[in-house]
Amino acid sequence: MSDKQLNDNDWDPLDPDSLKNQRQTYDELRERCPVAHSEFIGWSLFRHDDIAKVLADPETYSNASRFLAIPNGMDPPMHSAYRKALLSHFSADQMNLLEPKARNVAASLLNPLMSSGDTDFIESFATPYALKTLCLMLGWPDEQWKCLAGWAHGTQHVAFTKDPVAGKALAELFDKHVKINLEKYRSSEANVDNATTTLLKTEVNGKRLDDEQIVSVLRNWTAGHGTVVAGLSIILLHLAEDFDLQNLLRNEPARIPAVIEEILRVDGPLVANRRTTTQDVEIQDKKILKGESISLMWIAANRDPRVFDDAESIQVNRETKDGMVWGQGIHDCMGAPLARLEIRIALEELLFRTKQFCLSSTSPIRSIYPSNGLESLFLQFN
Repeated sequence: MSDKQLNDNDWDPLDPDSLKNQRQTYDELRERCPVAHSEFIGWSLFRHDDIAKVLADPETYSNASRFLAIPNGMDPPMHSAYRKALLSHFSADQMNLLEPKARNVAASLLNPLMSSGDTDFIESFATPYALKTLCLMLGWPDEQWKCLAGWAHGTQHVAFTKDPVAGKALAELFDKHVKINLEKYRSSEANVDNATTTLLKTEVNGKRLDDEQIVSVLRNWTAGHGTVVAGLSIILLHLAEDFDLQNLLRNEPARIPAVIEEILRVDGPLVANRRTTTQDVEIQDKKILKGESISLMWIAANRDPRVFDDAESIQVNRETKDGMVWGQGIHDCMGAPLARLEIRIALEELLFRTKQFCLSSTSPIRSIYPSNGLESLFLQFN
């Protein structure tokens, strides 16, 4: 990125130099132009303190979507009612019930990879593992993970291209798949306990969720699993380059949860989320008018040296309470317990089966905005 772009407070997240290394680009902007403007995404914030203030003030910075998006595309008090009704899906009890099932999925996918030579970890494990686990949680047929994967990939492309025709087609396809499964359980007399049957019984303000609302909820959950795949790919990239950290986690698996948080702080899976101003505001001497869009750049905030000493380094003993990997405030990631569970189980099972894993001769390929994960990650297992 040129100095002119930075000094003019005008930048392009789709610029090839920006896409080549998003973390470096946003680190530079955080230090030299902490409130920047782009025709593509409007205003962007890069510093931890500025983003924290936005997250703490949902009245001024709205998260409401023009499309039905339950619950995070809603503002209080509506957001609070829907979130409260859905939180039980991610309770400790539900995660404990899901853990052995997710572990079986991980084992079934990993075992064939141990003798397969160079393997694209994203295609062979991360994507099917995350979405097969979601299908288990929902009680959907195992093979439907492929439909969900296609939808998630297409949605990311639409976010990049802003193609309304493709976006509508994807929305209709997802709607169709969800409603087929809803009808299956609605018409069944079997007493089956899974997330789909629970959603069919979920009430908000005394009224059951209708099909369109359930579609919206599941769209959010499926998109979240795209972030799980991205996060898992990033963690494996860092571990494949650091044999000492691999061995530490093999010998001390209790450290895995903290290391997950720290790696994703340094190298986050999701670039940003948006808010919209409900009144004129001023941030870092920049005047932002009512109704303008602000992107909160997580991967810059999580590497802010004002908050984290030696912010670009992975420190296994670091306190990460100020991290924004899962957001903050009323819109923090409701599915974080599930994401943490899935990533932890994947690491435990992989480390248990290997003495070492490393990058192959095929270079990793990074995803581009709005993801910061990997498109491909070829590994060798020993």
